[in-house]
Amino acid sequence: MSADLQNRAVQAMELAKGAGATEAWATASQGRDVEFAYRDGALEKVKDTTSRSLNINIYAGGRYSSHQTTDLNPERLKSFVGEAVAITRALEPDEHRLITPAELFNGRPTVDLDLVDAAVAGITREQRLAWCEELDKVATAHERVISATAGIYDGTLNSASASSNGFTGTHDETSCWYGTNITLMDQGDKRASDGYYVGGQHVASLPAAAGVAQTGLERALNRLGTEKGPTIKTSMIVDAQAAGSLVGRLLGPANARRVHQGQSFWADLVGTQAFSKKLTISDDPLIPRGFGSRLFDSEGISSKYLPIVENGAVRNLYVDTYHGRKAGMEPTTGSASNRVIAPGELSLHGLLKEVGDGVYVTSWLGGNADQTTGDFSLGLRGHMIENGEIGRPVGEMNVTGNLRDLFSQLELVGSDVYQYSSTLTPSLVFGGVDFSGA
Repeated sequence: MSADLQNRAVQAMELAKGAGATEAWATASQGRDVEFAYRDGALEKVKDTTSRSLNINIYAGGRYSSHQTTDLNPERLKSFVGEAVAITRALEPDEHRLITPAELFNGRPTVDLDLVDAAVAGITREQRLAWCEELDKVATAHERVISATAGIYDGTLNSASASSNGFTGTHDETSCWYGTNITLMDQGDKRASDGYYVGGQHVASLPAAAGVAQTGLERALNRLGTEKGPTIKTSMIVDAQAAGSLVGRLLGPANARRVHQGQSFWADLVGTQAFSKKLTISDDPLIPRGFGSRLFDSEGISSKYLPIVENGAVRNLYVDTYHGRKAGMEPTTGSASNRVIAPGELSLHGLLKEVGDGVYVTSWLGGNADQTTGDFSLGLRGHMIENGEIGRPVGEMNVTGNLRDLFSQLELVGSDVYQYSSTLTPSLVFGGVDFSGA
């Protein structure tokens, strides 16, 4: 598979050079995605999608454009590439649009990241149905359950790239996910709902479906009796899963594109003590079986460990070659791989005891964050923390503030890292947070 895709990428690149391109970069990819949805004891949806495509970046006389096709027939590919080059030559030049310098291809790791499981391609319809039935059996076991949906997803992805200045590389990965969403009858006409999903590159690494469904059911049961939260200024614990989304909002503008466009509150933070000393964030593309693991990024830049924040001090941003040139910054990588927040020593139970009273956030419900200023307002659901224990469930509650200020108020970091994400985050404790509710 990879060899065929590599040949297609090389062919497209050579066609572009033959048609008059100065340089060219081509990526051929193929994937399959299968999705099953099982609701209330019956199979509700089956989706089986196979895709194949080729993307080519054309550089011609200081001009640049990107084109994509799903038709890889050799004759039609020749016509497609020829037209792409002609279009590119008619554009306005951009002195900063250059192909990735070949020196950035050096030092590519050779480690086996273990991202492919042959068992994923062998998953049968019967196995998917068996998982659905197992999830459904546990999820619907409680008398308060109104409805439950079990979901199964598995997929394969293969890609290969080639450039006119010497780059070749392939990337292959598999993935499998399953879990459930559950709705319960609450007081009066109220409803309570929650769920839980797990995933990974290897089927054998996933926890048993019954245990996953039990976790989803317990999360839904914990939402029974939800009340409007209070307006209060207090400590906040964000659980490990929800913390990943919060860290994602923090890092969203931490890149050269946003900085150059004047749309990032990270613009002047490199080299400064911008956050709490409890915060250490790195980008690590070489974690075996990591959701974001890779040997090179989309520009061919060889993967390496990248410190973003060390003990609160900002060390690096995400810098692609194009916006790096425009902003006068050395390229690091243009996109995130595995974002790792260094864990602490306390379990969630230990964090609760340390906090005593506050708000425990289990998920976010809408809201927004301004990437230029860092100001945010997020809806949440969670629980009050009372005497070091998880107390009554709350909702219809917002947390507001500024992301830079919030992460300056980081007081404790847990040991309970959430594993089912490319953002590996433990529970986080913030002090003096503003909440608005009832």
